[in-house]
Amino acid sequence: MKVLVPVKRVIDYNVKVRVKADGSGVDLANVKMSMNPFDEIAVEEAIRLKEKGAAEEVVAVSIGTSKNQETLRTALAMGADRAILIEAADDVHTDIEPLAVAKLLKAVVDEEKPQMVLAGKQAIDNDMNATGQMLAALLGWSQATFASEVNIDGDAAVVTREVDGGLQTIKVQLPAIVTVDLRLNEPRYASLPNIMKAKKKPLDTKTAADLGVDVAPRLEIVKTSEPEARKAGEMVGSVDELVSKLKEAGAV
Repeated sequence: MKVLVPVKRVIDYNVKVRVKADGSGVDLANVKMSMNPFDEIAVEEAIRLKEKGAAEEVVAVSIGTSKNQETLRTALAMGADRAILIEAADDVHTDIEPLAVAKLLKAVVDEEKPQMVLAGKQAIDNDMNATGQMLAALLGWSQATFASEVNIDGDAAVVTREVDGGLQTIKVQLPAIVTVDLRLNEPRYASLPNIMKAKKKPLDTKTAADLGVDVAPRLEIVKTSEPEARKAGEMVGSVDELVSKLKEAGAV
């Protein structure tokens, strides 16, 4: 079984995001970038499936600028076998929209013929949570979202999903799209020898034009702003006073 894992280059989750003074977007100057945490979990799960003998090959794919090579090399150092970079933008500030990403991934799937696409449920920079579902629709494949456990059972995948009411276990026929949640696993750190080996692993480069996909944006970002500062809390002396304050604020 071949597993395809899309990975996105985003601002590192430890970095405090700064908005540009003119409100035109997020300031990326001299900002540390890394692999989207959900995608890192997807890479780890794909590697574990290979270690169990359920998968033969793990292919990482990233869409963006040439700088995404760094993110792909991280996936290769973790244990992916090879990587594909789709250059679809010249500016790091350009965020390819989910539908365009799904179309590009469909083109890659059509070429690579994987039996499973393991993806992060969402990217932490835009929180769209849409690409996996769109890709499943375009391919006509089964899908399992918010996975906290993945097992292969013959020609099917048994996936435990995190839902509002607890956990739900479903069985989907392969080929399938599986989007992963945070509690699926703990990603490994790439060792120095594997980082060195990753430099020699295959990394193919394509463009959106090569795949015949138009990535022109359909959405326009009107304004980007910092979230409002949280107001200080207020101490109350009794339950009655608390209820009174809530009534005044229209919360009750």
